[in-house]
Amino acid sequence: GPSEVTGLLKGDDVLATARALGRVGVKIDITEGERCRVQGQGLTGLTPPIAPLDLGNSGTGFRLLSAVLAGQPFASTLTGDHSLRKRPMTRIIDPLTLMGATINSGKGGYPPLNILGRYPLSSIEYELPIASAQTKSAVLLAGLNANGVTRVREPAQTRDHTENMLIGFGCPVEVGDGVISVCGGARLSGRTFSVPRDFSSAAFFLVGALIGPESELTLPGVGINPTRTGALDILRLMGADIQIMNHRNVA
Repeated sequence: GPSEVTGLLKGDDVLATARALGRVGVKIDITEGERCRVQGQGLTGLTPPIAPLDLGNSGTGFRLLSAVLAGQPFASTLTGDHSLRKRPMTRIIDPLTLMGATINSGKGGYPPLNILGRYPLSSIEYELPIASAQTKSAVLLAGLNANGVTRVREPAQTRDHTENMLIGFGCPVEVGDGVISVCGGARLSGRTFSVPRDFSSAAFFLVGALIGPESELTLPGVGINPTRTGALDILRLMGADIQIMNHRNVA
C-alpha cells in the first residue's frame, strides 16, 4: 500500500536508491518540501528490471536492495560508480547465498553483482563475523521473503533503524540477547512517518556552538537513537550544556 515520508534528504544516495526501486516497479513521487509518496508493491510484487540497476555511490542502497532482490523470482544486476565498485560485498553475498540466492560478482566480491533470486528463500541463523548494521539489515530484509524465522546474532549492538522501521510497518520483530529475529511472510502495511534528521551531521553544529563564545543553538527534529549518540555522551562528559526537549518516538 501507499506510504508517505516526510523529512526526506534529497541527497544523491537517496535519489539513486529511489531510481533503482522505480526500475523494479515501485512508484515513487518526490515532491517539494522533503515529502515523498511511495506506492508499495508488497514483498512479491516487484518486476524484473530491463537493465542493470545503478546505485551510484550508495553502498547502503546497494546492500539493502541486493537483499530485497535476492528473494525475488527473477534475475537482476546491481552496479554503481567507480568508487562503489571498489567496495567488496562479500559480507552480504555470503549470507544471501546461504539463504538460496545465486550471486555472481567480480573477483573478490566486488560489484557489479548478478543476482538470480529465489522465492521463497530459506531462513537461516546467521552470526555476523563483525558488527555491521548493513549486513544485519540485509539478512533481515531477505528474511521477509524466507520460509520460517531468520535470526541474526551480532557480536556488539549496531544501530537498530531497520528493526524500528520493520516494526513501524507492522512486522513482528523479536530482539533480545544480541539476537534479532523476523518471520518470513509478514504482512507490511503502508505508513505515514517522518525521517529524523541525522545526528552525525548535527554533531558538527553542536561542536561549533560549544566552542563559540556565548553561543546558543537549537537543532530541531534530530534523531537521538541511543545507538547513534556517542558524541552526545562524550560532549556532556566534557561539560557541555546540552538539553533535549520534546523527546518523542516516530515511526
